[in-house]
Amino acid sequence: MKGFILSLQSEFYKSRNTLGFWSAVLLPLILMFLVSIGFYLNYAKLMKMPSQMLWGQFAGIAMGIMGTLLLPMFIIFLAYSVNNIEHKSDTWKTLFTLPIPKWSVYSAKYVYTVFLLFLSLALFATLTIGFGNLLGVIQPKLKFSGYHMEGELFQVYAKLFLASLGILSIQFVMSLIWKDFLKPMGIGFLGTIVGIILVTAAKWEYAYAFPYSQPLLSIMGMSKKMKSSNSLDMLTKEVGVSLAIAAVVYVAGYFIVKRKSIK
Repeated sequence: MKGFILSLQSEFYKSRNTLGFWSAVLLPLILMFLVSIGFYLNYAKLMKMPSQMLWGQFAGIAMGIMGTLLLPMFIIFLAYSVNNIEHKSDTWKTLFTLPIPKWSVYSAKYVYTVFLLFLSLALFATLTIGFGNLLGVIQPKLKFSGYHMEGELFQVYAKLFLASLGILSIQFVMSLIWKDFLKPMGIGFLGTIVGIILVTAAKWEYAYAFPYSQPLLSIMGMSKKMKSSNSLDMLTKEVGVSLAIAAVVYVAGYFIVKRKSIK
């Protein structure tokens, strides 16, 4: 455990000034700021909306963008940026010769990547609530104060996080295997497009088994559920498969990187 903690601290110190780390913070901040500006400028069209509908539209913009294309692309970049530090300096062999268990080194890097994804989605939920309430203060005609959706919003982003772990594990391992960005980015982008097609155009009943479809399916399923209830079913099929894929790929990735490190 001590080796894992040391490795995790090392990951933070190595990446705290990188674009990968700051993108996890700046992406939700910039997106929610732009959405808030749009709502403020168009308040005359939105002021007649009931509070619940107003919150739904405000939060739904970011959730829709993240659930379709932006989140998978962000995960691709995030996974690559964490591993690119070792590729760029060619320090994989050095890492695995340290007096720290190899499993701890690998796990710390994986857990740190998962943490960055969690941080970004948690910030999306927090900033959505913060900017919404701020808009209600700045422009009282926008009826944000008439409804509270904090619980529902955090449930939505928690489920989106769980449904994204399959993609993250796959992209993480691919970024371990290849030094260049184009291969994991190309495969990830193709997978994202296929996932969108399977869900929206083909409406394939087994789309939940395809990891790049899972975030979109979770968002669509939550949108339907929230219309009839404030509670959400977290452990749906796409989440279960995502977690299973994440576990299998995580274990397989260790043996891949271990073999790679001794060549």
